Amino acid sequence: MTPQSATDRHLTNQSPTVTSLRLLTINTHKGFNWANRRFMLPELREAVRTLDTDLVFLQEVMGFHHRHGQRFDNWPDAPHYEFLADTMWPEFAYGRNAVYPDGHHGNALLSKFPILHYENRDVSITGTEERGLLHTILDVPGQPDLHAICVHLGLRERHRREQLRLLCHMIDQFPADDPVIVAGDFNDWRKRADAQLHECGLREAFVEANGAPAKTFPARFPLLCLDRIYTRNLITHNPRTSYRRPWSHLSDHAPLAVEVRFK
Repeated sequence: MTPQSATDRHLTNQSPTVTSLRLLTINTHKGFNWANRRFMLPELREAVRTLDTDLVFLQEVMGFHHRHGQRFDNWPDAPHYEFLADTMWPEFAYGRNAVYPDGHHGNALLSKFPILHYENRDVSITGTEERGLLHTILDVPGQPDLHAICVHLGLRERHRREQLRLLCHMIDQFPADDPVIVAGDFNDWRKRADAQLHECGLREAFVEANGAPAKTFPARFPLLCLDRIYTRNLITHNPRTSYRRPWSHLSDHAPLAVEVRFK
């Protein structure tokens, strides 16, 4: 994907003003079911398509894997984020986080709106946990630049605190009035991220609506609140989690969805 040209952006700015967006976030578990026995990406694509969302935040999405491509007959030739985008999301960005001999995976964003710019910020701390913040700037007709950040944070509390600090530092550099969405797998099973992210003006959609983050892991019997959707300068409406089939069998994380409205 290449950044949008000036001509394309001029045409976008002449489109009717968009007042709300539907978004989804899911950890794809590299395309496998919760037990790592079945490759479920084609079924996941069909499930995501039924929701008709404008933005899809993906974590643990495969960019390439040589050995799996030889083992599974339904393994797509394209990177998984392109396979999922198909014809519904014409714009996508990928941030490679983990690299190994057979391939790599990371975060991705699928968008129905033009992506003006993207960068993948490496927030790995130490050891073997490669983590990243995929920051994209979207051109939504009639609105200021929309900052969408797809995150996958570390398993250790100390690492997450530092990664959240880096996330807040990034957001503090944005224009104060620009809308911001931060979604993904925070691994925040102790529910400590909210206090730190409040410092940079972020509010979590499920906490605002229900008083607590949603339980998303493991997908079949959710006990832990690992996944989140945070916003700034936006109004969230009707946050929901999909626990039942097919979602409970497509990944080890349940997806989160919400509508966001521009102020």
